[in-house]
Amino acid sequence: MGEKGLKRSGVAVVVALLAMVHVSVSVPFIMLHGISAQCSNARDANFTQLLTNLSGSPGFCLEIGNGVADSWLMPLTRQAEIACEKVKQMKELSQGYNIVGRSQGNLVARGLIEFCDGGPPVYNYISLAGPHAGISSVPMCGSGLFCKLADELIKGDIYSDFIQDHLAPSGYLKIPTDMTKYLGSSKYLPKLNNEIPDQRNQTYKDRFTSLHNLVLIKFQGDKVIVPKDSSWFGFYPDGEFEPLLSAQQTKLYTEDWIGLKTLDDAGKVKFVSVAGEHIRMVDEDVVKHVVPYLQDQPSSAQSFNRKTKQPLHA
Repeated sequence: MGEKGLKRSGVAVVVALLAMVHVSVSVPFIMLHGISAQCSNARDANFTQLLTNLSGSPGFCLEIGNGVADSWLMPLTRQAEIACEKVKQMKELSQGYNIVGRSQGNLVARGLIEFCDGGPPVYNYISLAGPHAGISSVPMCGSGLFCKLADELIKGDIYSDFIQDHLAPSGYLKIPTDMTKYLGSSKYLPKLNNEIPDQRNQTYKDRFTSLHNLVLIKFQGDKVIVPKDSSWFGFYPDGEFEPLLSAQQTKLYTEDWIGLKTLDDAGKVKFVSVAGEHIRMVDEDVVKHVVPYLQDQPSSAQSFNRKTKQPLHA
């Protein structure tokens, strides 16, 4: 082989190596914190950095509004809209990304997956203590100005327009014995879970079922998410506070309103139970149940197919 041939061969090898590097680039992730939290808090900043260090993938804590106050007082519909605009503006996420959600942040995460028109694709979604099927009581708050404001709002009609527009948890508070009001007046979760019979949206289901992996992590000592099985989409039957139904026993699952059954049948749902209180996760469990899904590296061909599939983000 002559000098020119060697050069061409060398160029071909370099091009091939560059192509391999492109394929193996780590997929970035965002972290969405829960209520009474903000990205500047050491707990949330350190958790995002821990995930980055362990996975080798770039991570970003996505802040909505001013953090703590807006986590309580901004309706989830608006929080999801802000998150959607932010991810569309982040060049790092333009080829697709993974999501880690904590507590209430999981409902914003699902809003990104289901509602975000024109947004980049989401590959893996890891949910830590997400109130996916709703909560039957408002989360414990404690003391402080925002908690006092929330307590005053809670004393009113939780399904009134005013409270729905000014108290984030009201958007996923689901009283089993008041389902008519919940379905008619709750402004977030019934839409997110495709619960309203004459308003089920196929696009939301298509987007949710396009996930590569859905990891649902329940905390055995959780006293914030009531019932804690809501983290797995389990809840009470309509009209009753007992028995507690598993996800697979709910109509959301059996009638496949959002595609949870479709994902589960495809082996893409991981129902994980860990020891500990609400979002208190030991490093060993983080390494075992979270990190592997942040190291998942879809090829450029998968990214292209996912990005162009309709109506993923139509």
